[in-house]
Formats: sequence, C-alpha cells, structure tokens
Amino acid sequence: MSDKFFYYLSILIQGLPTTLSLSIAGILSACLISIFLSVLLTSDKWYVTKPISVFITLFTGTPLLVQLFLIYYGPAQFQFIRESLPLLWQLLSYPWFCAYVALTLNSAAYTTLIFHGALKAVPQGQWQACVALGMNRKQSLKVILPYALKRALSSYSNEVIFVVKGTALTSTITLMDLMGYNQFLNGRYYEFTIFIATGCIYLLINGLLSTIMRLLEKKALAFENTQ
Repeated sequence: MSDKFFYYLSILIQGLPTTLSLSIAGILSACLISIFLSVLLTSDKWYVTKPISVFITLFTGTPLLVQLFLIYYGPAQFQFIRESLPLLWQLLSYPWFCAYVALTLNSAAYTTLIFHGALKAVPQGQWQACVALGMNRKQSLKVILPYALKRALSSYSNEVIFVVKGTALTSTITLMDLMGYNQFLNGRYYEFTIFIATGCIYLLINGLLSTIMRLLEKKALAFENTQ
C-alpha cells in the first residue's frame, strides 16, 4: 500500500502548480477588490452601496460550482461575445482564467463582508478622534482601515483556506489541478488510497497556510500586547 501511496502522490503533485497558482492569484485579487468595496460600502450614497450589496448577495447566495459553470460555459451562449469581443472570448476559452475569475469574485464577496464588518466594529471614538484632529473621511480611512484589517485577520484566514479548498471544484471545467489528477487516477485504478493521498496534500497546504496566517495575525496585533 505504501508503494502505491507514494506512486499516487508522484502523479497528484503534477496538479499542484495549477492549484497553487489559482489559490495565490485568487486570494490576492479578491483581497484587493474587497478592500476597495469595503471602503465604498462606508459611503452614505445608495447608488454606491446598492450595486455592491447586489454583488455580495449574488456570489454568496449561489454555489461556487454554479458560478464556475456559468463563467466557463455561459459566454458561449451569446454570439455577440464571440463576434464583438474576441479578446474576452479568447480569455474565457481558457479554463484556468475562468476558474480564476470565479474564485476571485466568490472570495471577494465573502471577504468584503469580513472587512466591512471589521470597519463597522471600529469604535466610534476612533472616528471622532480623527475628526477632532481635522481629518477628512479619506484621511480618517488611511488611519482606521489598517487597524480594521488587522482585526479581521482571524476571520480572513478562514476565507484564505476556503479559496484553496474551492480550487478542488475547478476540475469540473476540465482543469487538471490536484482533483483533476485525482479523477484521472481514480478512473484508472479506482482505489480509496488515491483520495487519502489527495487529502494529505490539501491538509499539508492548508496546515501551512493556517500557520502562516496565525503568525501574521500575532505579529499584526502585537501592539495590543504592549504595555
């Protein structure tokens, strides 16, 4: 069994670059988008906040698998995309790009909720202190936003892990990631050991990510432990 286990591992790790590239690209892009959207949600203008709320509802209220299918297979149903937008059509013909878009938008919706919640949790006294110092809203956000993001790291670390686990669904759109090679091996050998080996790889990745996020959180909140 051990020989088979390591043989399966040697095949499965061929999908590791795809899984890692999707995870890293999706996490970074979603983080940047969500910071921007979180700031916009602090606006008192409905025409700014309403579209963001619709976006969040849309991507948190539907399964990631459905979003993957819609982004990968959906554009092919519209002739004007194929004819009028050749560059977009070319990009959407690549499974990796479609998976990246789906993961980014899905994670951005959830992360926006996390970051916006952290902003709302900042005590009003800090906002008032900024106003008392003569700061406008933009200047106040430059002070308060970093503090809020640090406080959100604990919840955000879970979302980072969810993105990595979400990449397992990308094999459904013909992408050969870890689960893609898992399906390839399972179709050939049909052995339970294949799933154990796949699970071990995901466990290792998420274990390392969890440790890194905990270290970042500890360092970011070190100021709270100072006397």
